[in-house]
Order: sequence, then C-alpha cells, then structure tokens
Amino acid sequence: MSTIGYYDFRMPGAVRFGVNALQTLPDEIRQRKAAKIALISDKGVEGAGLVQKVIDLLQPLSIPMTVFTDIKGEPTFALLESTVRNLQREGCDLVVGIGGGSAMDVAKTTAALLDKSDLAAYLSGSAVIESRSVPCILLPTTSGTGAEVTMNAIFGDEEQELKRGLVSQMLLPDVAIIDPMLTVTCPAKVTAASGVDAFTHAIESYVAVRATPMTRMYAEKAMKLFPQHITRAVHHGSNLEARIGMCLVSNLAGISLANAGVGAVHALAYPLGGKYHIEHGVANALLMPYVFEVTGRTCTEQMVHVAKFLQLGDFEEQPHDALDAVVRYLYRLLGELDLPSSLKQLGVDEASLPVLAEQASRVDRLLSNTPYKLTYDKILSIYKKAYAGQ
Repeated sequence: MSTIGYYDFRMPGAVRFGVNALQTLPDEIRQRKAAKIALISDKGVEGAGLVQKVIDLLQPLSIPMTVFTDIKGEPTFALLESTVRNLQREGCDLVVGIGGGSAMDVAKTTAALLDKSDLAAYLSGSAVIESRSVPCILLPTTSGTGAEVTMNAIFGDEEQELKRGLVSQMLLPDVAIIDPMLTVTCPAKVTAASGVDAFTHAIESYVAVRATPMTRMYAEKAMKLFPQHITRAVHHGSNLEARIGMCLVSNLAGISLANAGVGAVHALAYPLGGKYHIEHGVANALLMPYVFEVTGRTCTEQMVHVAKFLQLGDFEEQPHDALDAVVRYLYRLLGELDLPSSLKQLGVDEASLPVLAEQASRVDRLLSNTPYKLTYDKILSIYKKAYAGQ
C-alpha cells in the first residue's frame, strides 16, 4: 500500500471509448456553442485522410473552422508559440486535436494558452497554467502516448537541445474521444513504438514513488492486456480486436501516468529527443530494458507482480529472478516488433553520451519519482550499454 496519507486522482471531464465514438463529436461541439473551431493535427494524420473525415463530419454544423496541420515530428516551443498566436488572431474559441501525442500536446496546450497574452512565463516553465477558458476535445489516432488523459505536454527546446514538459491540470481536455477505428491506419512502426511507449507508462507508473492503489489498478490492467494485443496490432494492423485492446492499454496506462507519473526511462529519453530528434516512443522502448536492469533491483515485489501480469511465470518463491524475466521479455520485445535495440543503430554519437547523461541527470521531476537513486555515473553507464546493444 502507498505510504501517502492522501492523494488526488484526476481525469478529463469525460472519456468516451468505443468503435465509431468519433460520430459523437458534432454533439460535443454543439453543446459548447463554439463560434470558431481550431482543428489541430499533423501531416501524417492529414495524409491518412482523417483530418478530412473530421472536417466532413463537422460541416453540417456550419461553424467556421481553422485547420492547422503543420506538425512534422515532435513539436517545439517555437511551434507552440506560433500556433497560439495564429489561432488567437483567428479568434478560435474551441480546440479539437486529432493525432498522436505531438498533435494532442500542441492542441491541449494551445487551448490552455489561447486566452493569455503573455506566454513567455508559461513556455519557460516558470509559471504554471492555472486556468483555461477555451474548451478542448482530443481524439487519439495512435495507441501509446495517452496524451488525451494526461496533465503534461512535451516540447523540444531548440536552444538547449533537450525536451521539457509542461504540467498543469488545465491540460486535461473537456472530452477525450477514443475511437479504435481512428488507429487502424496507423503504420506498423508507429504502432510498435507507441504501443511500447504505453507499456513504459504502465510499468514506470506502477513502480513510481508516487504510485497509489488506484494508479496501480490502471497500470496492472494495462500490463495484462499489452501482451495479448501488441504483436497483432503491429503485424496485422487491420485486426480491430487488437486495435481495441491497444487503445485500452494506452488509455489505462495514460490514466496511471497522469496521476502517478513516470521515471528514469523517460528522463533518459528526453535528451535523445532533444539532441537527435529520436521519436519519443522509440527512445522509451529502446531504453526500457537497459534502465530496468538497474532500477528494477529496488522493486523486487513489484517485479514479481509484473512478471505475472505478463504471463512470464510465478516468481513468488524466487522473487529475485523476476527482474531477469521481465528484462529478457523487454529485450525480446524489441526484436519481435522490429524496433531498434541500440543507440548506435539510431545514429547517436558515442562521444555525446556524457552530455546526454548530464542532461538526463537534471530531470529531477522524473528521477525523484524513480525508486532508485540514479547518479550521473550510473546514467552514463546505462547509456553506454544501450549504445553498444544487448
């Protein structure tokens, strides 16, 4: 049980889950009496035809709409500021975000900042967003980030060559609409990276310092569902049962992440995204076994549970063997899903590892939530092992 005396548990105003849930979007917009809609997405989702699908669905409302899809890869603070300013000039008073984590992070942060004139303090992280007057509706098209149910958004800081997270309750949308049909067109590579990203959220939040009985309940269910669906979702993307399963994994893990937080895997992934623009899900998937080989030593009881959730065996009598079983599973997963297994494969320069380690060692928000004291030297050793590969 948690040693915390009390805790909050936060979610969006509503979470709507199910096949064809997208069709309820017009009703949600009618209720909010919007004068002008901002539809935020990315080039990949636009190319898959999903942006046009939303436009066609909303056309009978006869509400003016501004469409912004200039998101390529992971967004920066500069892109966020430009988006907010442009949509302020357009007079938008409701934001709909459709896409993966990047598009949803831009959408929900834009909604929270549209009514604010001075953005600098919020973008720098020196001020927390404490209010939001613009409604926000999010529709995920991948099963991984859980951004539709979380209170954080991640952006690249180009000057510092790292990623930073903004955290605020105002980043929770009014409505999260999770329609598995929107994920069917997701490419195999993205399905794999985002799917393992969701598992990272589940396992890290399960062992987190701030974990509670409620967050562990969501993380546990996500980890049990994950091995049942991930391989089929990646290698047989049209399988709707697998897509529904992975949408559940992503959503449940996201809720756990939103309330318990994540840890060292994410802390070490941020510098890789900032300097080398490695996709967040790919970085998390690759680093997870290397990090847990170290940090899992202080989570013996939890590792016994995780091994059972993943159907790796019963380690109640030999609890110290559970971590090895979990780590072997995570290494095997990289191969089964055709994900990279070393930093060298991703073009990381070995000479940059000390800089990456120094940057990761400063991500106190996440490292302090990890039940293992990671020093700079230990972080560097993890990067070195991940560079060489298993």
